[in-house]
Amino acid sequence: MTALRDYNAAVDFVDRHVAEGRGDKIAFVDPSRNLTYGELQDSAARIGPMLARMGIEPENRIALVLLDTVDFPILFWGAIRAGVVPVLVNTRLTVEQYRYLFEDSRARAIFVSTALLPDVQEAAKDLPNVRGVVVVGGGPASLPRLDALLAAENEGSAPARTVADEVAYWLYSSGTTGMPKGVMHVHSSPRVMARCAGQQRIGYREDDVIFSAAKLYFAYGLGNAMICPLWVGATSVFYPERPTPQTVFEMLRGYQPTMFFAVPTLYAAMLADPECKPENMSRRLRLCFSAGEPLPSHVGMAWKQRFGLDIVNGVGSTELGHLFLTNLPDAVEYGTSGVPVDGFKLRLVDENSQDVGDNEIGELLVRGESSAAGYWNQREKSRRTFMGEWTRTGDKYTRRPDGVYTYCGRTDDMFKVSGIWVSPFEIEEALVAHPWVLEAAVVPAEDDKGLVKPKAFVVLRDGADRDVGRALYEELKLHVKRSIGPWKYPRWIEFIDDLPKTATGKIQRYMLRDHNGMANGGDR
Repeated sequence: MTALRDYNAAVDFVDRHVAEGRGDKIAFVDPSRNLTYGELQDSAARIGPMLARMGIEPENRIALVLLDTVDFPILFWGAIRAGVVPVLVNTRLTVEQYRYLFEDSRARAIFVSTALLPDVQEAAKDLPNVRGVVVVGGGPASLPRLDALLAAENEGSAPARTVADEVAYWLYSSGTTGMPKGVMHVHSSPRVMARCAGQQRIGYREDDVIFSAAKLYFAYGLGNAMICPLWVGATSVFYPERPTPQTVFEMLRGYQPTMFFAVPTLYAAMLADPECKPENMSRRLRLCFSAGEPLPSHVGMAWKQRFGLDIVNGVGSTELGHLFLTNLPDAVEYGTSGVPVDGFKLRLVDENSQDVGDNEIGELLVRGESSAAGYWNQREKSRRTFMGEWTRTGDKYTRRPDGVYTYCGRTDDMFKVSGIWVSPFEIEEALVAHPWVLEAAVVPAEDDKGLVKPKAFVVLRDGADRDVGRALYEELKLHVKRSIGPWKYPRWIEFIDDLPKTATGKIQRYMLRDHNGMANGGDR
């Protein structure tokens, strides 16, 4: 891609569409209202003067604690257009976690959806960097409201003179271990994501209607529901609440999208729901996509059998901004992560950062122009992750001679049994293929001789007998042995109601490693 210096991402993603004649086309839809490309440009242009009136200057940061509504792109692109940096914040945090992020980012103002206001007000109390809290989507008249502030601006301002390498927005890492890290992305990154992953690999088109159950504060959701569709002039549908199988089927029936994006956990829950029938699906659907966690093979195959559509599996990260490794949409191979997206180079390395050969396990490194500028105020972690042109993912993979990659597990989650590497994901996939198992997570545990063996935490499907104890353990043990090998079976199985997860659906295995509960029916 041609190197640019003077560049503002909002001009490319918003203003360009009006200049090309799409002003009257609907860009975004939520349950309350529609937003055309022309209305998006007009509102985004008035965000700059509004922020200036609040005393917020270019390069300052504002926190967006927003549900997925059409106000999200207005504030996101409006801030970027003005040279102000929007910081995207998870909407499912505790007061303490919000306060940490507001302090860490030094946000000058917080824009918050009405439903989230009480916790955010408590978290922002007495923070010296916060000049104001603005309510989005109604709210009490006693507080500044986005609709009133925008209405008070008679006209928009010209885009800020930003440069391609200037920080445009932040995402926070999902924090599968420890506190989240502020990941800084520059103005030139979104178009790399949109061109390489969106247009060239996934095949977004101007006539597409996109529905993503993954939320906009999450790199996967931001890429598939806003950055990629906006680039090609498509329409994206937002759902503000937490998705459930029932509400997702309602959205698919009601809006008839052509592309659907979700995480594996949601696909599995939808398949287990009695309403999972072709008549509850969009008749126009041409592509289903999964990322956030690896897609279990049996989920993809069951979906294909039910609906006649494959689920395309992809891999991305907060640090790379969006997807860099996916199955080919027209040649899905379940159990693999696919091939690199054009524009990205991949390497597998050992503990000494030396390249490993085909069919050997190594840590995945990625090189691509969408890589973040670094972590905010985390110099040591930035140096460990961003190694020159290469970004360390912390994931273990193998690569076949034909260039297809297969996920093995997080580097921190991998462990050896009898001197052989064991992938927790491989055991989990074998477990969830059993008809009684809904979800599973595997961690290392020591036996009474101090030797490391797999331990599984299992969530059973509705209707499964949770009191079968030893008999079910023996059945699952045999099932895993037959599926993937005799040394990989879990020596202990604990049946639990839910797995600990981040708000983006990733299993927090470190919490299970610290779990002190006794295994049910396991070997001693």
